[in-house]
Amino acid sequence: MCKKWLLLGLVLGTLPAQAATVIKLGHGANENFHMSRAMHEFERLVEERSNGEIDVQIFPSSQMGPDREMIESVQTGILQMAVSPSSIYENWDPAFGVVELAYIYPDKKTALQVLEGPEGQALLDRLEPLGLVGLGWLQSGMRHITNSTRPIDEPSDLEGIKLRTMKVPAHVDTFDALGANPTPMNFGEVYSALQQGVIDGQENPLSIINTQRFHEVQDYLTLSRHVFTAYIPAISKPFFASLPREQREIVTTAMNDAIEFDHHLVEKENNKHLEMIKEAGVEVTRLTDEQYAAFAEIANEVNLEYRDGIGAKVFDSWMAAIDDQSDQ
Repeated sequence: MCKKWLLLGLVLGTLPAQAATVIKLGHGANENFHMSRAMHEFERLVEERSNGEIDVQIFPSSQMGPDREMIESVQTGILQMAVSPSSIYENWDPAFGVVELAYIYPDKKTALQVLEGPEGQALLDRLEPLGLVGLGWLQSGMRHITNSTRPIDEPSDLEGIKLRTMKVPAHVDTFDALGANPTPMNFGEVYSALQQGVIDGQENPLSIINTQRFHEVQDYLTLSRHVFTAYIPAISKPFFASLPREQREIVTTAMNDAIEFDHHLVEKENNKHLEMIKEAGVEVTRLTDEQYAAFAEIANEVNLEYRDGIGAKVFDSWMAAIDDQSDQ
């Protein structure tokens, strides 16, 4: 009998200890998307650095609901973390609308420098009254236009094109001013709507256009770089505060490293996404600086209409930061 209990004790002693802390993390991307892979890197780093004391459980592809619902789940404690586009936070604080205004960043490098500077941190700090802690800025890169009607070289080419946009008022107003027929639509409906001709086109980063196979049902791609899309990994403030200091540091540093991993993936794979889109037979248009300026001039008039709603101080500081980076 003693040998039996001794053997059982040895067996139990070899089983891995159950994690004391569970972090449930939801996001809307599929498993092939670079942000999703970056979150798996976050999971690996946290579990490794905590020696298994923290168990990160990831729920991709909107398994925990659309972005707004996921954020509300973090606020109520159903989830501990969510990774959502920064524009979603306009539902709580209009200042977040400044990040994804159209044609404000001359390039991706400038956008990242602003996000990772004082203005970006000040915006993340505005999450705390919402019961959230922003852990940084993930990127999805610059958004571009696809359609099946005609090449887009100038604003007049958008005339009458039914274009799916996100449910972001500034995006809708910008494309309306450019002459398109902007059509907000849930992301999960876009492929079938393009395939069935319900809409003529859509706008997204190259990584999404490729991984979501939109290029299979589109004929033209314009590298319009009209909006920079950023994602915010947000964690519940009460939950984060409840963690021991060492675990808070593990979560923070692991997310910093995962963000760098995400940036590396975007930079490494962007050209590959573009080549795959071209190989599918899509005609690609690159805008010259003059062509880009024609779109930007119209968009700027729309952006100024949002200055007061966003907050003049936030708007002006953000634009000044962009100018400062552009001048360097």
